[in-house]
Amino acid sequence: MLALVTLTLTGCRSEFEIRDRPIPFTDARIAQTESYALARYGLDTHRITPRVIVLHWTAIPTLEDSYAAFVPETLPGARGDIATAGAVNVSVQFLVGKDGETFRLMPETWMSRHVIGLNHVSIGVENVGGDDGVDDLTDQQIASNAALVEYLVAKYPTIEYLIGHHEYRRFEQHPLWLESDPDYRTEKSDPGDRFMQAVRDRVRGLGLKGLAEIAAESERMPD
Repeated sequence: MLALVTLTLTGCRSEFEIRDRPIPFTDARIAQTESYALARYGLDTHRITPRVIVLHWTAIPTLEDSYAAFVPETLPGARGDIATAGAVNVSVQFLVGKDGETFRLMPETWMSRHVIGLNHVSIGVENVGGDDGVDDLTDQQIASNAALVEYLVAKYPTIEYLIGHHEYRRFEQHPLWLESDPDYRTEKSDPGDRFMQAVRDRVRGLGLKGLAEIAAESERMPD
């Protein structure tokens, strides 16, 4: 069953809906998440204080198959590229279909595994699409991502940054970056510059920090 939340927002869309469609997050998955957080970030918790919103694409063409990718509690064998950091499966707080329909998959302040180095402070939004690395994200997804960003910033005043997954390594020298392994990185292209610029243009009034601010803050870090 889908639980419906209707939000009236200004600036992005007159009406925006979030539907709850939880993925399994049992005690075992929570324990694996806490183990991941301790090993990678030195944090003994599965909860977060959101500071960053990270937008993605799923690289899967359909909503149902995209949702199914997050259901298993442990990584499938095909994800050997990230398995060295722990067995807990990738997850994300929100999933947006090509028609803009938006689903909440897990509690917003529980840690999901979706971005190296920043899971402890980030809320992830996956967009259905990007199969074979092709940017096929829709105008409806742009509108829904912008509305979702507006909703999250209003709910969590601690949120300061909006980035695309392909931009995550800009944080490597930043105080928020806590990844313990200097060699644990993956190269990402999602969701691409076009999509990020379109969403940023819609939420410009929120004053969220982007790449320039991240670079400036990183330069101020002590040696």
